[in-house]
Amino acid sequence: MKRIATLAVLSLAAVGSPAFGNELATAPHAHGATAKHVPAGPVLNIPAKAQPAVAAVERFSTALVAGQLDAAGAELDPNVLILESGGAERSAAEYLGGHAKGDAAFLKTAHIQLVRRTAQVSGELAWVASESELHLSKDGKPVTVLSTETMLVQRSDAGWKIVHIHWSSRTKAPGDHH
Repeated sequence: MKRIATLAVLSLAAVGSPAFGNELATAPHAHGATAKHVPAGPVLNIPAKAQPAVAAVERFSTALVAGQLDAAGAELDPNVLILESGGAERSAAEYLGGHAKGDAAFLKTAHIQLVRRTAQVSGELAWVASESELHLSKDGKPVTVLSTETMLVQRSDAGWKIVHIHWSSRTKAPGDHH
């Protein structure tokens, strides 16, 4: 992964994940991952009509954290565009055949805390924006990465599929907050 700031579920490569290159300085997407977040009371603004789209995002994130790449891929449109740390992957096959493995390995080492999520639907499209904190250890010291994620989800005959992802992250500095 050539990305420097990819945490939103995949950007903490600094811990050795190939999908996270040197991102601890600017970390991976917490990808809104829900599998390990603590019940610290995230702020949620999810209208009822957006819940099915949010469910697709949560299934993707949960599968990725669990290393279940086939299940994660089932939530992606084949032509998904993934932007992260100045890089792009232009299909589900490209992502799943590359950075997804490193992202999953990295996420297994992190404690993911969803801080805030909001979503909106307009016609056949929905956007889901998530802010998370990833807590991990680097060189024996605790590190917190602030991660943001935006996913564009489209309704089709096959259900809601993720058509675009943007992940951004950075190491939390003293006094930072989401």
